[in-house]
Amino acid sequence: MTDYETLKAKVQELAERDWDKPAIEARVRKLLEDGIPRKDLDPQDLLANKQQILDRVQLRAEEYNFFARNCTRSTALALMEEFGLGNMEVTKALSPFPGFGGTGWMCGGVTGGLIALGLYFGSEDLQDYDAARRTIMAAREFMPRFEEQAGAVVCPKLHEDVVFGRYMDPAASPENMKTFAQEKGFEKCGVFPGTGARIAAEIIIDSMK
Repeated sequence: MTDYETLKAKVQELAERDWDKPAIEARVRKLLEDGIPRKDLDPQDLLANKQQILDRVQLRAEEYNFFARNCTRSTALALMEEFGLGNMEVTKALSPFPGFGGTGWMCGGVTGGLIALGLYFGSEDLQDYDAARRTIMAAREFMPRFEEQAGAVVCPKLHEDVVFGRYMDPAASPENMKTFAQEKGFEKCGVFPGTGARIAAEIIIDSMK
């Protein structure tokens, strides 16, 4: 059951947050210059520190959405950074994904989360069917959990029910984008990258049990 009261309180908190933009920018610049560090993941350490990791991943997805103005890239990058996945070129490829190409038919918190799950569970070997199966199973766990927590997976419904009370459709015109920004859409919509990143991170950590 979706807790709309908690979601809307989070949206308001994001709208009023005092963002540390220099710190966010410095972290992103380091990733651009040095790349995403590979990590030797310790299952016991991750399980022992699960809540701290989930909180950090959620916060960073929210921060990256504020900074990058791209919900898909921010969701994926928070997870890639935390678990040492992929490289910054992946985030380049995700540039057109917010609102599923601006159409509004899939939230970037969903697509970014799925991309990260693919990087973690998937394989470069096109015939590694076991890895493909693991990825699909993770995705099938992710999708209903996101929908239950956020209330929907598509932008019009999320905008109307959680964030604005109506669908803003920011990609429809420069005027729409200006209004979206004026109403702190990039800050408020960070609730969905935060949600998607947290769910995906929990799926990854729980798979290590």
